[in-house]
Amino acid sequence: MKLADIYNSLKQDLREVERELEKSIQTDHRDLNRSAAHLLEAGGKRMRPVFVLLSGKFGRYDVDKLKQVAVPLELIHMATLVHDDVIDDASTRRGRPTVKAKWDNRVAMYTGDYILGRSLTIVSRISDPKIHRVLSPAMYQMCRGEIEQIRDFFETDPSLIRYLHRIKRKTALLMSVSCELGALVCGAAPADVRRLRLYGYFVGMAFQITDDILDLTGDERTLGKPAGSDLRQGNITLPVIYILKKGPEEDREQILQYLRSRGDEKALPYILQRVRQSDGITYAEGLARRYLDKALRVLEGLPAGDTRESLRLIAEFVAGRSY
Repeated sequence: MKLADIYNSLKQDLREVERELEKSIQTDHRDLNRSAAHLLEAGGKRMRPVFVLLSGKFGRYDVDKLKQVAVPLELIHMATLVHDDVIDDASTRRGRPTVKAKWDNRVAMYTGDYILGRSLTIVSRISDPKIHRVLSPAMYQMCRGEIEQIRDFFETDPSLIRYLHRIKRKTALLMSVSCELGALVCGAAPADVRRLRLYGYFVGMAFQITDDILDLTGDERTLGKPAGSDLRQGNITLPVIYILKKGPEEDREQILQYLRSRGDEKALPYILQRVRQSDGITYAEGLARRYLDKALRVLEGLPAGDTRESLRLIAEFVAGRSY
């Protein structure tokens, strides 16, 4: 089985989710309708809906119930992307102009707010309080992660623990919730719900660490955005943290000068080159692999079959991807 086979096996239900996503953001306000649809039209892996649907297979699979979870979770993710692009002053995402670049910051912020509001409207139709007890604190933690990232921009003494907490809140949590809620809404066994929640968390951590590596080592053609975007905006990720703690004195001093200057563009190409050649990349790859191994061990407790194998393949793809 390949990754394409997984998406193909879910094709019908993913189409249903996509139709619901399109319907959910439609409004009679012309400009808002255009800006809200802009990111949706760019597509994406739809990993969170995939996690919801696959996790639902460990219970009484019901796509009507599952899309009530999958759609708002993807909308929440989309809203964070629109807001992130404003904070990051990003001009492209997935190779397309961002909402803020195509319109402006005000339109982007209100578009993100609108998409987030639509997600809450849809999820409010679910009567099970367990769903809301999972999702509400997760949304709070995600916002906290965003604030913490802004607080730590250009930090000259970054903390590994704070970095891990931040990526948990910004990325891993929503993947974990996607797995957990997909299982919950279909009545999976409590032990399987816990395993799927942990699986989503470990995969999410591996995903974000890998994403941070690719931001430093990739190129604009494959990333859909300029390489080094994180460092350019002052976001200190794991490979750079490693160099600041354990790298050669010369490299540490170059990076510190860059951070103290609040992002001297002339110094960035040299710093990127040094980071790419450093042990920081190897260290980050190793940590991503450890989180992946934890995800695979958790999977062993789930019922064997095609669904468990699909989750294993997705985990392997996440940590080994090049885009």
